[in-house]
Amino acid sequence: MGRRRKKGRPVSGWLIVDKAYDFGSTEAVSKAKWLFQAQKAGHAGTLDPLATGVLPIAFGEATKTSAYVMDAEKHYRFTARWGEARATDDAEGDVIATSDKRPSREEIEAVIPQFTGEIEQVPPKFSAIKVGGERAYDIARDGEEVKLEPRLVTIYDLKIVDTPSEDETVFEAVTGKGAYVRALVRDMARALGTEGYVAELRRLAVGPLRAEDGVTLAELEAMETMEERDGALLPILDALSGMRQAPVDGPQADKLRRGQPAVISPATAKGVRGDEAGLVEGVLAVMHDEAVAVCALDGLKLKPTRVFNA
Repeated sequence: MGRRRKKGRPVSGWLIVDKAYDFGSTEAVSKAKWLFQAQKAGHAGTLDPLATGVLPIAFGEATKTSAYVMDAEKHYRFTARWGEARATDDAEGDVIATSDKRPSREEIEAVIPQFTGEIEQVPPKFSAIKVGGERAYDIARDGEEVKLEPRLVTIYDLKIVDTPSEDETVFEAVTGKGAYVRALVRDMARALGTEGYVAELRRLAVGPLRAEDGVTLAELEAMETMEERDGALLPILDALSGMRQAPVDGPQADKLRRGQPAVISPATAKGVRGDEAGLVEGVLAVMHDEAVAVCALDGLKLKPTRVFNA
């Protein structure tokens, strides 16, 4: 008996969706998969329903690189509203505490250094983190107590970009993997002696994938042909431009695609490795601007860990 044929088109590449307000990440992936009639699709990191901006969606071979995109830096613009705490740490939740204190710009700037660099952060109770096999937000919605442990996250940059009123401050931040903007605002408010929540949140970029290069699901729906939609897809390489790259030729690429190591020259290895000794993980083998495989560099050998089918 032959193998069952997969439903859909074997389309591959990255799609930068500029996600709309009040639209879930899983819902967006399902919609995009249907629009492209794709065999396989997934996102690289959730975005809260009330947030807008970059939701990277991978199709086909690009799904093999989702973990690398999820590890990339994220750039956000968000509005903190002072004087109220919400159960969800955003505008969706019920008010659970209030304060008459409204911090000045000077007070906020004084605490920003406490929230940059590597910091300890307790994720919001309404988050997708699993607790005993269940999502934290499911437990919280059932009215049960959720206890989440603090974890180390990195805030690379945090700055004020606008102060529209004494109740609101607009920030931009660049964060590492696992950082929650909602938790950041909650904790900043407490450090300022007040309460606060995220009133608006927009993700401007995930690694090299930027909102200005994105497309909305409504725009995709309006396209009349599949060729038009395919034109919105980016090659796998575009999402991995921040990785170390090792150029390979045709015979080397063929070896890597068969799961075999490829040997590169000492000069190429030095260019990839720099001053780093030992095994180097996360090296992208590239042939003619096409991603061939994610590899580990061991001496002069590229050992494939993720291979992309041509």
